[in-house]
Amino acid sequence: MSNIIKFSANRVWRTYMGGKMLDTIEDKANPEDTHFPEDWIGSTVEARNVGREHISEGLAHIANITGAAVTFKEIVEQNRLTMLGQSSEGQFGLEDIPLVKYLDSATRLHFQAHPTREFAQQRLGMPRGKTEAYVILATRDDIAEPYIYAGFQRPPSREQLKVWIETQDIGAIEKCFDKIPVKPGDVFLIPGGRPHALGEGILMLEIMEPSDLAVRFEFERCGYVIPEAARFMNRDIETALDVFNFDPVPTEQVDNEFRCQPSDLINEGGGNRLEKLIDAEQTPCFSIRRAEVQGDFARTNDAFFIGVVVQGSGTLRVGDEAINLTQWERFFCPAKVKDFAYHSSEGMTIIECYPGGL
Repeated sequence: MSNIIKFSANRVWRTYMGGKMLDTIEDKANPEDTHFPEDWIGSTVEARNVGREHISEGLAHIANITGAAVTFKEIVEQNRLTMLGQSSEGQFGLEDIPLVKYLDSATRLHFQAHPTREFAQQRLGMPRGKTEAYVILATRDDIAEPYIYAGFQRPPSREQLKVWIETQDIGAIEKCFDKIPVKPGDVFLIPGGRPHALGEGILMLEIMEPSDLAVRFEFERCGYVIPEAARFMNRDIETALDVFNFDPVPTEQVDNEFRCQPSDLINEGGGNRLEKLIDAEQTPCFSIRRAEVQGDFARTNDAFFIGVVVQGSGTLRVGDEAINLTQWERFFCPAKVKDFAYHSSEGMTIIECYPGGL
């Protein structure tokens, strides 16, 4: 098997509509928005879709040397040390691989909130919560002002929110938020506990803790009604309300709270640059870097990562092996690869998604 593992498309059913831009990326003949608006990249996590438990979806598959499809999870489990390596705290495990997704929204997503890691461990018996990050890649031409909602700018009381959820007064809930404008290149971090919703017409890379835990406090979008078991993680509304961070995030504090400002880790000049987007200063859950390549860019690797080519094309060389990379391709670079080099004559940008602690 190659040092570098490439991933093919891995579309996953969701409760909302989208995916037309992903169909275009996959060169489908008639791109359309459906209930498959996400592509889970290098996923070792199964999707939690109530009513579809009989369908295994979410786990990424790759072809092994015999041509048979095996899950990426199985390959990692069989070669954990060479694939994931170790941190200062010990050997990395599956729970340290961030869940990376392409997400393409045709509609505003449901209002939702995700548990923090501490809440998931203490209250749900799960190893990870769902702190998540957004790297905005593109927006649809027919959307004049793309946006997200994040945090309550005008938080309700717990009891008021409970009433609004029970009566599905979405208008009242929406008034608790201000629209946060987004554009390609923007990066946001949404910590566990913060209520949020992604606006329509956005293609982004979503990087998160490896779980599918969500409190969905809006029950219907585009005619689809979320089953009761899928609304509050199969718990009651009081447990769901415990997930929320009700602390206000005033409009003037939104950027400081959620928007991430890139900073250089390496800048060679001439177009080769490695930027830190998110690291341990902001969250212990994952780290994200952005590599911009023009010509040859030699790198020394300090951990495994999932890479996504978001612009341009080129090659990735490990020793004598050269792997071609084109726009939208995704790959895994294991911990055993200590040194590698990108090359691009036309320019290439790669988002690199690492475990936390870097």
